[in-house]
Amino acid sequence: MFATRIVGVLVGYLADLAFGDPQRGHPVALFGRAAAALERVTYRDTRIAGVLHVGLLVGAVTALGIALTPRGRPWSVAAATWISLGGTSLARTGLDMSRLLERGDVEASRRLLPSLCGRDPARLDGAGLTRAALESVAENTSDAQVAPLLWAAVGGVPGVLAYRGINTLDSMVGHRSPRYIRFGWAAARLDDLANYIPARVTAGLVAVCAPLVGGSPSGAVRAWRRDAARHPSPNAGVIEAAFAGALGVQLGGPTHYHHEMQIRPTLGDGREPTVADLNRAVVLSRAVQAAAALACGTLMTLRPPGKSASNPRGQRRINASRYRRRP
Repeated sequence: MFATRIVGVLVGYLADLAFGDPQRGHPVALFGRAAAALERVTYRDTRIAGVLHVGLLVGAVTALGIALTPRGRPWSVAAATWISLGGTSLARTGLDMSRLLERGDVEASRRLLPSLCGRDPARLDGAGLTRAALESVAENTSDAQVAPLLWAAVGGVPGVLAYRGINTLDSMVGHRSPRYIRFGWAAARLDDLANYIPARVTAGLVAVCAPLVGGSPSGAVRAWRRDAARHPSPNAGVIEAAFAGALGVQLGGPTHYHHEMQIRPTLGDGREPTVADLNRAVVLSRAVQAAAALACGTLMTLRPPGKSASNPRGQRRINASRYRRRP
């Protein structure tokens, strides 16, 4: 069953590479509309209401994942992984942003920025748009690329759908605007928990893959260890610091959102990022996801032949169920 699940994860990864996000009726968009409709019923300016909102939605998609998981077949895992990944769309949007910035088309870049992050584009010039895009590519390398692969490998269809639901709710309500500072607390904390290990796996892979873009593995590790803890997010700081150190740039500083301006700590000790650095970040992001997929694939080789979780000593089971795959 475990090997079958990993096959599904790898097929889902390849489907994202080949096709990107579904163009119509994307299940994540449908989930978002359902969440917005439910919010009209559940919203109260309290943490308890937010806990109920998140519990209902994440519980529903987890139950759906359990119902959609057949015995011993990888296709449901492949489909769930595909719809939960966003690597191809992230790379395309990052490259589109770099092309607009190279042409000096700041207005078009501002219109595109909401596809990457929730900052206020009207307050940003070319340099600010470049930094915002690079930081978003870095953070989403974990959220949209590595974390779905890991959750699919560990939890199958229920695991990856629950993760995608949590992450989507965090993007919808898990920010510190006046409306959501209490209602969105549960979504934000649950997302922090769900991404804690994936973020650190991602940062490690950033260091490993840094030479592919002329970057520094030691710089990635140094910035991660030195700067990440000062970031307000326990996970975004880890990844952004690793990217900053790997690429030899400095991220962080004043960050404009629609509801507030935050003074973020600086990450890395390099130069101000350029459009060329944004292009390098996109390439590094794709390399990190490929490395994560490769790591998932190697998990199939770690279980000794002839052994299983239900038969740890590897004895042959002579009974009517020996040829059936266990769930």
